[in-house]
Amino acid sequence: MKNIVYIGLGSNMGDKKGQLKQARKMIEDITDVEIIQASSLYLTSPWGNLDQEDFINQVIKISTGLPARDLLNRLQEIEIKMGRQRNVRWGPRTIDLDILLYGDEIIDSPELRVPHPHMRERLFVLIPLQEMNPDLVFPDDGINLREVLVSVLDREENRGIRKI
Repeated sequence: MKNIVYIGLGSNMGDKKGQLKQARKMIEDITDVEIIQASSLYLTSPWGNLDQEDFINQVIKISTGLPARDLLNRLQEIEIKMGRQRNVRWGPRTIDLDILLYGDEIIDSPELRVPHPHMRERLFVLIPLQEMNPDLVFPDDGINLREVLVSVLDREENRGIRKI
């Protein structure tokens, strides 16, 4: 059975657009993964650790038969191949790949939490998700993406994000 999965991509080092393109290609090359849709690219201010370059972010929608943990392992392998080093929490990175949603599953393990625990706070995730699936409903509480986005936009006022 295939699952619909949303993955967040981000880069703020080197050729940011090139890093995202390379990551998408490497994701597409994973056996039993098909990229169905990709959002626009967004230039975004850093989140968490503010003393770093802006990011370019994107969300992709894939179809896969891989179990969530196997997919996570493949994504982490891509991050390592692309030079990602996890030295600083929320620090600069060549590539960041996060499983945001994995079908309607709710996963809470030390290695993986889905829905992604911070996605409802981050415009660089919410805006691309809304672009791709405005009727999306979060599986853990049934809240509609639009409701979450309106709340975050009220607080953030669209600061620090723009489509490129």
